[in-house]
Amino acid sequence: MTRPVRLGMVGGGEGAFIGGVHRIAARLDGEFELVAGAFSSTPEKSIRSGKTLNIDEKRCYGSFTEMAKAETAREDGIEAVSIVTPNHMHLPVAEVFMEAGIHVICDKPLTTDLAAARAFQQAQADANVLFILTHNYPGTPMVIQAREMVADGKIGKLRYVQAEYVQDWLTVEADNKQASWRGNPELAGKAGCVGDIGSHAYNLASFIAGENVSALCADLTAFVKGRAVDDNASILLRYASGAKGMLWASQVAPGNENRLSVRVYGDKGGLEWRQEEPNYLWYTPFGEPTRLITRGGAAAGEAANSASRIPAGHPEGYLEAFATIYKKAAEAIRSHQSGIMPDPALGLTSLEDGVHGMAFIDACLRSSSEDSCWVEL
Repeated sequence: MTRPVRLGMVGGGEGAFIGGVHRIAARLDGEFELVAGAFSSTPEKSIRSGKTLNIDEKRCYGSFTEMAKAETAREDGIEAVSIVTPNHMHLPVAEVFMEAGIHVICDKPLTTDLAAARAFQQAQADANVLFILTHNYPGTPMVIQAREMVADGKIGKLRYVQAEYVQDWLTVEADNKQASWRGNPELAGKAGCVGDIGSHAYNLASFIAGENVSALCADLTAFVKGRAVDDNASILLRYASGAKGMLWASQVAPGNENRLSVRVYGDKGGLEWRQEEPNYLWYTPFGEPTRLITRGGAAAGEAANSASRIPAGHPEGYLEAFATIYKKAAEAIRSHQSGIMPDPALGLTSLEDGVHGMAFIDACLRSSSEDSCWVEL
C-alpha cells in the first residue's frame, strides 16, 4: 500500500467548521495522515484541539512559524500543510511553509485583495512546491461530467452561462463566530457575499464552461443595515468567446439554505447541475426530451465515474467532493516527489487560478463602486 502523505494543519481548532471538513476529506480515501498542527493562535487552545484529534502534544504548536521550523527539522516531518484560517492569514502561512519546502493545500479564496495575490504569485514563481486551492465543487462527479460534455461539444458552441449561489443565513444581523469574521473586511477582505460564495459560483461556472470571464458588470449590496461588506451580488458576465452570462450570489434570500446551481447553454443543447442534488445532471439536446444523467450510472463518462466511490443510487456530496480534491492533491504531491510534473488533467485549482479568482472579486468591487460599469478582469 502507498504510504499516506504526512499532513499538518494551520487553523481549524475548536469551534471551526471548515477545519473539520478538511480533516474528514483528507482521510476519507486514506491518502493523508494528520500528524501535526497549529490549530489556534493560542498555544493552549492549539494543544487542546490537537489532543481531541489524537495528535502528539509535542506536534501541537503555538504558531505556524514554530510549526514550519520544527517540522522541517524532523525526518518524519509533514510533507504538506492544510491552511484553514480566516482569509487574511492564507498568504502569510502559505509563504512560510512554501519557503520551508512544504506543499500547500489552502482553503479559498487565495487572499483578501488582488495586489497581495499577484505579489505572492510573483514571489513564488520559482518555488519547487505545489500550491493547491480547495474549491471543492469541481470534485463532484456530475460537475466533472458536465465539463467533459461541454468540452466534447455536446451542447455545441457555448452561448450562455447562468450561475447562482443563494443562502439566507445572514438575512438579519447574526452574532456568531462565522458571521463575525466573514463580515469583517480586515479578516475576510472588502468583498463579503461575492468573495465568500460568489467566488465558488464563479469557479464552478468557469470549470464547467472551460473558460474564464473577460469582463463583467456588478451590483453589490449590503441590505442589512450596518453590515460592512456586501450580502447580495448581481453580476453580468462576458466571455472572450462571445458567450454571455449572469451570476447571482446572496446570503439574504429567505428559503434558501445552500442553493448552488449552474446552467450552461449552447446552440445544440443545455446542461443543469444543482449542488443540493449533486448526483444528478440534466441534459437537454435541442428539440429532444430532457435526459437525466446520474452519478455512477451508465450514461456517465469515465472521468466522472472515476471520481465516484460507491454504487449509483447511494448519494455522494459535499464531503466527498472535498475528498476528491485531496485525493488528486495526493497524486500530484507523489508525482512531484518522483520528479514528475503533476498531470494537468487532475483539474486542481492552481495558484494561477486563485489569482484569477481574486481578479474576479476585484473586478466586482471596482464595477460596483463605479455605478455598476463594465470593467475588464
